[in-house]
Amino acid sequence: MSPSRRRPSTPRGANAQATEREQAARLQTATYRISEAANAAEHLPELFRAIHGIISELMPARNLYIALYDAEAGLLSFPYWVDEHDPPPAPHKLERGLTEYVLRTGQPLLATAEVHEDLGRRGEAELVGAPSLDWIGVPLKAQDRTIGVLVAQTYTEGTRFGEREKDILQFVSTQVAMAIERKRAEEAVRASEARLKALLDSALDACVTMDEAGRITSWSAAAEAVFGWPASEAIGRSLAATIIPRQHREGHARGLARFLETGEGPILRQRIEITALHRDGREFPVELTVTPIRLADHWLFGAFVRDLTDAKRAEQALRRSEASYRGLVEHAAYGIYRATADGKFLMVNPALFTMLGYPSAEDVLQLDISRDAYVDPAARVRILERCERFGSAIEEVAWRRRDGSIISVRLNGRPVRGPDGALECFEFIVDDVTEQRALEERLRHTQKMEAVGRLAGGIAHDFNNLLTAILGSVDFLRRALGPEHPEHAETEEIQKAAVRAADLTRQLLAFSRQQVLAPKVLELDALVTNLEKMLRRLIGEDVELRFVAKASRAAVRADPGQLEQVIVNLVVNARDAMPRGGRLTVETASVDLDAAYAWEHGTVEPGRYVMLAVTDTGVGIDRAAQARLFEPFFTTKEFGKGTGLGLATVYGIVKQSGGYIWVYSEPGHGATFKVYLPRVEQASEPVAAPQPPARALGGTETILLAEDEAAVRNLARRVLEKHGYTLLLAATGRDGVRLAEQHSSPIDLLVTDVVMPEMGGRELAQRLTTRQPTLKVLYLSGYTDDAIVHHGVLDAGVAFLQKPFKPDELVRKIREVLDDTP
Repeated sequence: MSPSRRRPSTPRGANAQATEREQAARLQTATYRISEAANAAEHLPELFRAIHGIISELMPARNLYIALYDAEAGLLSFPYWVDEHDPPPAPHKLERGLTEYVLRTGQPLLATAEVHEDLGRRGEAELVGAPSLDWIGVPLKAQDRTIGVLVAQTYTEGTRFGEREKDILQFVSTQVAMAIERKRAEEAVRASEARLKALLDSALDACVTMDEAGRITSWSAAAEAVFGWPASEAIGRSLAATIIPRQHREGHARGLARFLETGEGPILRQRIEITALHRDGREFPVELTVTPIRLADHWLFGAFVRDLTDAKRAEQALRRSEASYRGLVEHAAYGIYRATADGKFLMVNPALFTMLGYPSAEDVLQLDISRDAYVDPAARVRILERCERFGSAIEEVAWRRRDGSIISVRLNGRPVRGPDGALECFEFIVDDVTEQRALEERLRHTQKMEAVGRLAGGIAHDFNNLLTAILGSVDFLRRALGPEHPEHAETEEIQKAAVRAADLTRQLLAFSRQQVLAPKVLELDALVTNLEKMLRRLIGEDVELRFVAKASRAAVRADPGQLEQVIVNLVVNARDAMPRGGRLTVETASVDLDAAYAWEHGTVEPGRYVMLAVTDTGVGIDRAAQARLFEPFFTTKEFGKGTGLGLATVYGIVKQSGGYIWVYSEPGHGATFKVYLPRVEQASEPVAAPQPPARALGGTETILLAEDEAAVRNLARRVLEKHGYTLLLAATGRDGVRLAEQHSSPIDLLVTDVVMPEMGGRELAQRLTTRQPTLKVLYLSGYTDDAIVHHGVLDAGVAFLQKPFKPDELVRKIREVLDDTP
């Protein structure tokens, strides 16, 4: 901070006196304007900006801030800050800055370099932020409290402050403090009114106010729900004509007149039950509390109204319940009893004495609970202590029956106390869980076997990845060596060993599938058609169900009941994935899976299959969930909404029927489950002749392949490069855009997956065809033809190839698209 430059004093004369009068008038006007700004400003920041503008007209005030002190929190904040060098400080505890010095002393301060140095030497203040040439701070006082500090400072030699500027700030500080306090109070009132309104609007009871003339002046949100009148129509109407039945309106008028005359009313300040009127004309019971409120020279009446319709119904239901209570207890499937703290039965129902093996309740009432029922008497002491401590207790214990056999029971008990709070007895509900525990033990054993099966499956999965590389490498090596090479026989042995290992992994994957099936030859189309009515009932009206049968006369060998279970489970799973409704497609088709498809999918046997596809337009499944989708007890549903066994059951049935199942899904784009079951021919039908191998259809064009699945991408690359095409490979849509921009020569064909992360195939095609209108596009997808349209991809004339596809199908489709002329 540099030393300040003082302005030379001028002799006082007539001109000086006139200037002082003008200055005084300007200051007085400024205080009026600050008061007006407080009235006009909607909030404090707007007020602060107005104050800054007014002060700037009185003195140089380029750098000005307002600091406010919260004594309760002990924090100094800076709600208004304009400074050409420093950013606004964060709220903080009081420190040793000049602002805090003025706040502590309550006196104005003009801090030149000399003053600041002197304060620093005395340890009363220290430099905070960029050094200024002159710094003026005046306390903002409200009554006897200092609420903050108003500060102006200058950093330039051409603008200096002196006593005149300090006097100006001090003169307006009182009005500024009053304006701030006033605006704070207004904001506090608005906040309080908003809280009150929010409280009343959130109240379950209706809140209504009425003036002396009987007109409605306020109407809460709950009142709208209770009486059926919106606030916009209710306010201003006669209360009697709006919510009071016609037969009670005269009494209401007499009561209002009596109160206005005498100050007394028969229903004021108490809860009463009366009948109210709904907008639709029906009358209903309510509980009413009316309170008169005196406002200056008039009365306002506030009423809280609670709809008792449900309560009255509940009371009636309670009376009916109490009338049938004895029969309910007597016929309950659970044991119910009351007993004293020292172990004597007071009441037992038939289920309880039957559970214990006694012929009558009288026999059980003679027993000592600890000695005759509990295997471990300490367990009874423990559960009674929990009942008294927590008000209830649930615990599973061992009981002894009359014949000496042991049963497991779940006790749900609570203490029963009298009106004075004294313990009278304990009341328990008893559930015999002996059979359930036995079932759980068997389930644990089954889960253990499932876990072993999952372990074996995991090992087989990893092993198959290795075998895929081995078999693929051996196949390329054998082709490279040729049959005449001396090492050809060795490669054949490696291939045989790998094939045997693959057989072993298939056995591991089939482990633990032990359900008994009753297979028969059936047509899948007919089975699906027979289920149509039941499936429509299952899915509800908000889901559109479509059947696309393309497997006419195609038969499979499977258990009809188990196969129906597969369809039902897949449909229910699809329905649950569409909580807001959608479209569900069930499709059948005859397909041929060749060796290339089998190589890509690991354990698939090449051959003729019948495909069942269930497609939904739901929330989709992410990759992490897909990896565990068929594990027993794995579920993505919330707790209590699913067992995690539905898809595991589907997987087991399909596997044991010799079939396969895969899911194709992306989050937010629905899911398709495809089941492949081996197709069988009727005995009377001739065996179909093998299909001739597809002729090679190659080319030299440049193809951009965008596919996020590495396995599909690698397979396509090997096939297309083998047929002479030049390839650009992209794992995402964004990669495809980047590669296209970097490629100097034209691209002949875009082959893209429909659904990919970051950017889908449709958007990728739109971007590239904008740059190169002659670019041809071939879409790929794992969804069925009739379901893919829900992604908004297929239009008339759009080329599309459905996954899974064989290499020759891919090559033929690409050649077809490339050779197609518009």
